[in-house]
Amino acid sequence: MKHIFTLTFFIASFFSIAQSGYWQQHASYKMDVKLNVENHQITGTQELVYTNNSPDTLHQVFYHLYFNAFQPGSMMAVRSDNLPDTDKRLKGRFVDLSQSEIGFQKILSLKQNGVGLAYNTTGTILQVKLNQPILPGTSTTFSMSFLSQVPVQIRRSGRNNQEGIEYTMTQWYPKMAEYDKDGWHPDQYVEREYYGVFGNFDVSITLPKKYVVGGTGVLQNANEIGYGYSTEKVKIKRSVKELTWHFKAENVHDFAWAADPDFIHKSFQVEDGPLVHLLFDPKTANKENWENIEGDVVKTFQYMREHYGKYPYPQFSLIQGGDGGMEYPMCTMVLGSGKNYKRFFKLFVHEALHNWFYAVLGTNEQLYPWMDEGFTSFAEEEVMNFVYDTPKANPNIAAVSRYIEHVKSGELVPITTPADHYNSKKAYVTSSYYMGELFLMQMQYVIGQEKFKKGMKTYFNRWKFKHPTPADFTKVMEEVSGLQLDWLLIYWTQLVKTTDYALGAIEPEGPKGTKIVLKNLGERPMPVDVVVMFKNGNFSFYTIPLVSMYGAKEESPYQQLPPWAWTNPEYELHINAQLQEIESVQIDPFYRSCDVDPANNVWPIIIEE
Repeated sequence: MKHIFTLTFFIASFFSIAQSGYWQQHASYKMDVKLNVENHQITGTQELVYTNNSPDTLHQVFYHLYFNAFQPGSMMAVRSDNLPDTDKRLKGRFVDLSQSEIGFQKILSLKQNGVGLAYNTTGTILQVKLNQPILPGTSTTFSMSFLSQVPVQIRRSGRNNQEGIEYTMTQWYPKMAEYDKDGWHPDQYVEREYYGVFGNFDVSITLPKKYVVGGTGVLQNANEIGYGYSTEKVKIKRSVKELTWHFKAENVHDFAWAADPDFIHKSFQVEDGPLVHLLFDPKTANKENWENIEGDVVKTFQYMREHYGKYPYPQFSLIQGGDGGMEYPMCTMVLGSGKNYKRFFKLFVHEALHNWFYAVLGTNEQLYPWMDEGFTSFAEEEVMNFVYDTPKANPNIAAVSRYIEHVKSGELVPITTPADHYNSKKAYVTSSYYMGELFLMQMQYVIGQEKFKKGMKTYFNRWKFKHPTPADFTKVMEEVSGLQLDWLLIYWTQLVKTTDYALGAIEPEGPKGTKIVLKNLGERPMPVDVVVMFKNGNFSFYTIPLVSMYGAKEESPYQQLPPWAWTNPEYELHINAQLQEIESVQIDPFYRSCDVDPANNVWPIIIEE
């Protein structure tokens, strides 16, 4: 009887979990690695406890071997030489790599629960056939030994970069691919974006004692090795030639680090936020920029906590990495030598804010790069607006201009295009960065600023440490606003239609009124905000929702008008004022609807001399 009850309880629990609709896998890594700085190779062991929370039985697994991309003839090498506007950091950089300069990752042994496994490497993916299927709700342990060679830095990861940083260790270890409701995602590393399993990392890194290390995770033996301590408090035997840096991180989907013997390490605490570490080389970095950034870093974390959600990790590291800027959980790698402080700070802001979207909201960046790059870019402009205390009515106006320019080029493609499959860098940047940014700007325009702020925090807190999709985000915004928003998601991400509203006839109506005719000349409907300025200096604000919204934004000072059906080419707005009392009429004065022809939104027509 007892066994029957237990079985019944298990079955009921399983179906309850399955019917809840969401699950995700979990991985716990324990790695012990040693870096040989003479030949730039890493030897390491990895124990990975993998938990299958899916309703599926798994008969194989996949690992990413990212370093294999940095070789002549790799998919990354070929692709970079065939795009019309390849990143200059990539084009032609692979063909002349010597055997000592390429990257590689070789698996020396791999076992599942102590039993050897058969595996095959194709490019940057390791395919592993399991001896024991992983049943739903169970865990298995993979034990691996591996040998990797750190490539010269070409893109993101590598050694001896342009600013002299010896090791930027990103995408450096065999990493389990993600399995979700759509199955495995063994994407070859061609150039862009990542997707990983949330879990825990316990990483020990051994290298010569002269090196200073920083990255993901919390250092467990800071006192032992002298990280952040004055030399007189450090008890290191002079005979010791190597040190082991021991880091732990929880609820992350990647682990990155950097090492250089010349790194200066400074740290400061953000109130109700993380301990921030700065690591830079004073010989190549603009030391003044690094030493003056503390106050603005604090403001950045405070703004994000208020408007998006509290940074959930105990530490954050800003590291001179020598290749543009790139984000990783709990850290970011940035160029450190630039003279312009605002440009340096803006780079920090963008890469640091990825920790809210890329790191904590772990969306599949290969499929939805705009949900990371675009959302980060939106928040970046808001933070810059706040920190520099030069508020703009629309901080995203530059992205609007870039979007309209791209529309006019005739190269607009759906932003549902996977990250590596854009046919030009320009198309990728426009879609992922600018159009992703503008999606949020339009959402704010549609539902109002207060509902938008509440929605962003709700989205972050509900989906942190998970893998939200565009539909998940939209559902949150629908819940918070009370409006239907699927039309916005479909039109902006899946189609290439554009918005163009215009003012038509504006004429007297009866003895005391004015009729304003609005025209829809585009193919992508949006709600329409109209501002009427009177000659006495007063204003009237109107918002015309779409029928598809089944409601309207509730935002002062806008008056809600009857909805506009997208099938109707015109709409009449009736004003209780005489025409001669009106100074001007304008549609969407802050350019938040992404109207591709703003010139026809204004009456009287502005003629530029």
